[in-house]
Amino acid sequence: MLAFAVCVQAQWKPAGDKLKTAWAEKIDPAKVLPEYPRPLLERPLWLNLNGEWEYAILDRGRVEPETFDGRILVPFPVESSLSGVQKSVTEKQELWYKRTFALPSAWKGRHVKLNFGAVDWHADVFVNDILVGSHQGGYTPFSFDVTPFLTASGPQKLVVRVWDPTDRGPQAAGKQTLNPESIWYTAVTGIWQTVWIEPVAANHVTAIRSIPDIDNQLVAVTVETSDPQSRDVVEVRITDNGTTVGSAKGLAGKTLRVPVKNPKLWSPESPVLYSMTVDVIHAGNVVDKVASYTAMRKISVARDAEGIMRMQLNNKDYFHYGPLDQGWWPDGLYTAPADEALAYDIVKTKALGFNMIRKHVKVEPARWYYHCDREGILVWQDMPSGDRGNQWEPRVYGGGTDRARTAESVEYYHREWKEIMDLCISNPSVVVWVPFNEGWGQFDTEQVVAGTKAYDPSRLVNPASGGNHRACGDIFDLHNYPGPSMYLFDPQRVNVLGEYGGIGLAMEGHLWWDKRNWGYVQFKSRDEVTAEYVKYARELQQLVKRGFSAAVYTQTTDVEGEVNGLMTYDRKEVKVHEAAVRDANRAVTGEVNDER
Repeated sequence: MLAFAVCVQAQWKPAGDKLKTAWAEKIDPAKVLPEYPRPLLERPLWLNLNGEWEYAILDRGRVEPETFDGRILVPFPVESSLSGVQKSVTEKQELWYKRTFALPSAWKGRHVKLNFGAVDWHADVFVNDILVGSHQGGYTPFSFDVTPFLTASGPQKLVVRVWDPTDRGPQAAGKQTLNPESIWYTAVTGIWQTVWIEPVAANHVTAIRSIPDIDNQLVAVTVETSDPQSRDVVEVRITDNGTTVGSAKGLAGKTLRVPVKNPKLWSPESPVLYSMTVDVIHAGNVVDKVASYTAMRKISVARDAEGIMRMQLNNKDYFHYGPLDQGWWPDGLYTAPADEALAYDIVKTKALGFNMIRKHVKVEPARWYYHCDREGILVWQDMPSGDRGNQWEPRVYGGGTDRARTAESVEYYHREWKEIMDLCISNPSVVVWVPFNEGWGQFDTEQVVAGTKAYDPSRLVNPASGGNHRACGDIFDLHNYPGPSMYLFDPQRVNVLGEYGGIGLAMEGHLWWDKRNWGYVQFKSRDEVTAEYVKYARELQQLVKRGFSAAVYTQTTDVEGEVNGLMTYDRKEVKVHEAAVRDANRAVTGEVNDER
């Protein structure tokens, strides 16, 4: 991969005196998150726009300021230490960003695409003082072809204006709040994922949807391009260690069946990835070429020999077991301080004997899902909660109170949920969609589940993890703290324990604040926490025999005032005896998986 360096004056330093990870000490403001940010659609030439920008916080409704407040390190959110700012932004204010960039001379004659990994929440983008586009949604990528707005020479001016009402608006916000406490965390505003530009052809690939079909030994690949009316041909080629195993040609928007004979199946035990290239061919010439990858795996449900509905991986019963993963960092909040850090949580989770992660009311950058694909771990992807709905509504089987959302709120939900599915649709690690959590903003459950299933019939849908139970979807999900319990059972669906645990241990020197730190139960040593964890795991083993097909332990790390993580918030300490937890976890999954 060829990336062009951006020269900036190193004026940055972390703000405040809050907890830091070891990776924070290694940050080079001239090379912030330098990895190509979109592994499923990768181009060789690109320019990373991360680094120091100017910023200003103004009352909402103002025009661009003549002078800015200072410098901010993109892509760390303005509230974070690593941004160098660490200031709050309310719903009555807007956050402004500004920088300039120069186009490499080798890009002359090419179209230029401006890409944002994610900006929370409403972003207006200006290039050379022209408003070129807007995007609403804090968790998903967006792009603009900015070619018509670039000057022939000299620096190009880029300004981004952001408004984010956080938990005071109807949009998805997850666990963000302007008043952090208990299980609600510091707000995240503005650019929080990589910004970059790249040269493209007039007609170029904009999206790749690849869905494996192991039963028919093929991958269904749909390629979208910037000009859907074009008669340009797209060619998809799948290779295994350089050897072509299948190819197909067609028009953009058409689903191609690419053969993969005698496929090597992807699983946590054997995460085999196939390389894939996509070419756009115009008048016999390749005008756009992107690199991607895919994998052969299947997620489904079936009854076992006892008549119990079980989740299956590659047509064999497979127990999913993993932690609730909030995806927060003490120094970067939503943004990991380094790609190595982003991968670390995944690698450590698997080393602890888990085979799954539930990504809880947050969405990660594309590289996180890439690491899950590569390392081999299953992912349950939540829709971030919102609409000021983060509260426990009545949870009664077949009943409960759904939230009455406005038409605006409903539109926000459906649009962003589709964009989140689009982001992860080709990641083999992602196997379960979770539209709602615990009745937090839950609405129109049957319709949302039906729409999710129709948009992606290749995955399972967990309607409402621990929420208002409706007779729809593939999974019936219970929550119980602190220990595991099966107090209800649905014979028609897969039964799972979507959350349990929450064993707390406050470790001095690794705490976010001096206030009361919170956990469902509190202990004083690693020995005590490990013993309690193993006790719960043994109880869970018996419930697996009775019918649970998955379990989610709370949680991967401490987060701010929560101290119920398997690791401290700064990732510097593992709070359990790793070998004992690994053995306990493998005993749980072995109740089903060893019989394969």
